[in-house]
Amino acid sequence: MMLTSIRRTLLVLTPLALLSACGNVSLRNPETFFGLLQPYKVDVVQGNVVTQEVMAQIQPGLGRMQVKEILGTPLLADPFHADRWDYVFTIRRQGVADQKRLVSVFFKNDAVDRFDAEALLSEREFVASIDNPLPYSDKSAGDLTEQQIAALPVPPKTEEIRKAPQGAVREYPPLESGRR
Repeated sequence: MMLTSIRRTLLVLTPLALLSACGNVSLRNPETFFGLLQPYKVDVVQGNVVTQEVMAQIQPGLGRMQVKEILGTPLLADPFHADRWDYVFTIRRQGVADQKRLVSVFFKNDAVDRFDAEALLSEREFVASIDNPLPYSDKSAGDLTEQQIAALPVPPKTEEIRKAPQGAVREYPPLESGRR
């Protein structure tokens, strides 16, 4: 009877103790594994890339099919706002700042009336912006403190490895002998 109550108590207290230990782990960056490893993140590209050169082709009076041929299928074509197409482009790459662009094309009688576009980049600027890594910070989450660096083992120098005595060369008998 007493043994089962001790087991029950241990079954309840053990997970609580383990969970409370998790709260003491210092996570400087929640996207890293214990502040040391950062998992690989897949590039996420959504929507249509609309640059200054492409937008220069859109003129008032163009039909819906002509706009679709130039800009592609809109990401948002709301049935409640049938006279508006929204082209949204987002890109997320590891080590590069996230980007989001929005272009809205407004129609009147199935022809382009006007368009709104946030600051669009030229094709060269766009390529440079997605190829530009974020600046490296000396105080990244994976940096070690002075105490942690001092605790690391010192690897032997190559001279010490060369001077280390070599063990006796062993010769092993063949695995199979010719006899049966």
